Amino acid sequence: MVNRRAVVTGASSGIGAATVRALRSRGWDVVGVARREERLAALVAETGASAVVCDLTDPEAVAALIAELEATGPVHALVQVAGGARGTDSIENSSVEDWQWMFDANVLATQRLVAGLLPLLRRAADEDGHADAVFVTSTAAQVAYAGGGGYNAAKAAEGMLVRVLRQELNGEPIRVVEVAPGMVHTEEFTLNRLGGDAVAAESVYAGVEAPLVAEDVADVIAYALQAPGHVNLDLITMRPVAQSAHHLLARGPLRVRLDD
Repeated sequence: MVNRRAVVTGASSGIGAATVRALRSRGWDVVGVARREERLAALVAETGASAVVCDLTDPEAVAALIAELEATGPVHALVQVAGGARGTDSIENSSVEDWQWMFDANVLATQRLVAGLLPLLRRAADEDGHADAVFVTSTAAQVAYAGGGGYNAAKAAEGMLVRVLRQELNGEPIRVVEVAPGMVHTEEFTLNRLGGDAVAAESVYAGVEAPLVAEDVADVIAYALQAPGHVNLDLITMRPVAQSAHHLLARGPLRVRLDD
């Protein structure tokens, strides 16, 4: 994989930062993209990746990102991790501003990246055989749940974007992969969703044996990128063993039920 370059968004924390580390450890050149310059600088110092500070909800900033990527080398893979959730209120009582942010961050930002990066991915695929676009959505894109209306809607929209893109690229050597994690314990996702309430955020994971962590998702992304070029992993749904379904979560130690 020497000299293959990936662009990883949401790289300042969580799954995005873990993906930068995972790909760098496997020999990829990586450009980390996020809003927070200090966190990106620390990741660059740690991993040897490069970085671009960019707010993906700002069209002008995304245009500048694309121009910088085009000027600095090929792009063999896009890994779109950036996004997030805000709020757990009912549809009746939820904030329109929160919904607007979720659609901007999860859907419109993704469309901007796809539109801007496809010419670069095509160029890399033409020169090197194939290119990749990987999108981290969520099991919230698959299953509705009370209090999840805005996030359900935004992630479902992003998931549909991914599936339509795969059809639109039929016949081109560009793989389109969707990774849909269930419960992942990261430092910021639930904390941000719950408005910074650390106690409430930790209670989400209380008693759950071995929820997924960011590194688990990053390893799956790296596997998908390093699979043979003719193999496309259309949709990877991943959950911790303790989460048998989106709504079915075991709290307490996992144990084998033995007959007496």
